[in-house]
Parts: sequence; structure tokens; C-alpha cells
Amino acid sequence: MKINIGISETSTRKVVDELSKLLADEFMLFTKTKNAHWNVEGIGFHGLHAFFEGQFIQIDEIVDRIAERIRSLGHFSLASLKDFLQHARLSETIQGDHSAVSFIKNLSNDHQSLMITLRANIDLFATEYKDYGSSDFLTSLIVEHEKMAWMLSAHLNDKLTSI
Repeated sequence: MKINIGISETSTRKVVDELSKLLADEFMLFTKTKNAHWNVEGIGFHGLHAFFEGQFIQIDEIVDRIAERIRSLGHFSLASLKDFLQHARLSETIQGDHSAVSFIKNLSNDHQSLMITLRANIDLFATEYKDYGSSDFLTSLIVEHEKMAWMLSAHLNDKLTSI
């Protein structure tokens, strides 16, 4: 049984389409962060290994919440690697080597891209589609990405001054 949440099916579909792209991007970021966790090399390996683990755990929780938001809007979420690759705007490729600096720059750029996309959709969801719940949901995600990007940036600044 479909629940009437007070939003037209057309608007809900548009929100779900954007949330699906976001889900794919977040899954891509999760995968890239896992890659950094597994493959980072160099001085400070152990600390970076743990740092990246903390970030991919946080992103995994975000992925789950986005999929559940899509379900709560009455649609099915993407759930295959093929679907994620088709819908993602972020690249799955890490540019550079397996150094901390390379991984951190790549991940930081992806967080920044996500924050720009989230900000663009907050007002769109609220004003155009009248989905204030999804708009608020995106606002909460920005806060998380801002903190993760800050942590990456602070780590990068530390790495550059210690080299």
C-alpha cells in the first residue's frame, strides 16, 4: 500500500531521481574511501588506515540513510554496482599514486562536489517539489560532509607541513 505523504507523484519521482544519483555518488565515495583505507602507503600508514576506516564507516551510514529515504518515499533504491556506476556523477578512479596526499586530495574534492550538489538540491526539493523532509535530510548530510572534508583538509595540511 502506498502512503500519501502529501507530495505529488511527479514531484516525488523527481526527488527520488536526485536522491538516487546522490546514493550512487555516496556509494562511489564509500568505495574510494575504502580504497584509501586498504591501499594508502607511506609515513603514518597506521594512523591513516584508521582515519580512512572511520570515514568509510560514516559514509556507509549515509548510504543506508539515503536508500531508506528513497524507500520511505515509496520507491526502490539502487542496489547494484551496475546501477551505481550508471547513476554516479563522481568518478570511481583515484587520480595519482597511493600516497596519503593523493588519496586525501581526491576524497576532499569528492566531498566538495557532493556539498555543492546537496546545496543546489535543498531549495529545489523544498520550493519546487514541496518535499521539506528531503530538503531537511540533505541539510543534515551537508553538515556531515563539511566535517569529513574539514578532517581531510586538516590531515592534508598536517602531511604537507611534515614533508
